[in-house]
Amino acid sequence: MGYRYSCAGRTLTPAPVPTLFSPDHPDAGTLAMPSTVTFRQGMRVLDLGCGNGLVGLCAALTVGAENVWLCDVDQDAVDCARKNADTNGLPVHIVLSDAYDALDVSGFDLILLNPPYHTDFAVAKRFIEKGFNRLKIGGELVMVTKRLDWYRNKLTSVFGGVRVTERDGYCIFRAQRRDYARANTRKKG
Repeated sequence: MGYRYSCAGRTLTPAPVPTLFSPDHPDAGTLAMPSTVTFRQGMRVLDLGCGNGLVGLCAALTVGAENVWLCDVDQDAVDCARKNADTNGLPVHIVLSDAYDALDVSGFDLILLNPPYHTDFAVAKRFIEKGFNRLKIGGELVMVTKRLDWYRNKLTSVFGGVRVTERDGYCIFRAQRRDYARANTRKKG
């Protein structure tokens, strides 16, 4: 039996998996990130590094399961997310992929992620840089970490700006794709 989590007027019951991050309850960062987002029917959403799928499943309750992709490099996470989607009656798209490598979809309104930020920045750098091209114009990358400076600088260099909200000791970053070219590749003057 897993824990219970309420979102969008419904209670989800994600199964615990001891090998995944925060196996028996949602961590504060995971809960902080979607609380800053307004999900709307029909939005195309990617939960990148989905773990047990809680964030993506919450999004699916509002935007529609057919509009949500859950993606993780860990087979246990993908299996758990699939089980949780089935248990909660949410037929989202679930993909085993190293970042965006096996994901053949783009044009996302939202990419949501809680990257591994207690390691070097290689994974987060890839998520941010490659995520820019997976968003539609006006789409946002929303991520949560406990570190501020590197992420704020990286998102600004790629997107041309970022909004940061602090909540419960976490930094929630929202960067919007406003152009076809990344900020650090645009011609100056």
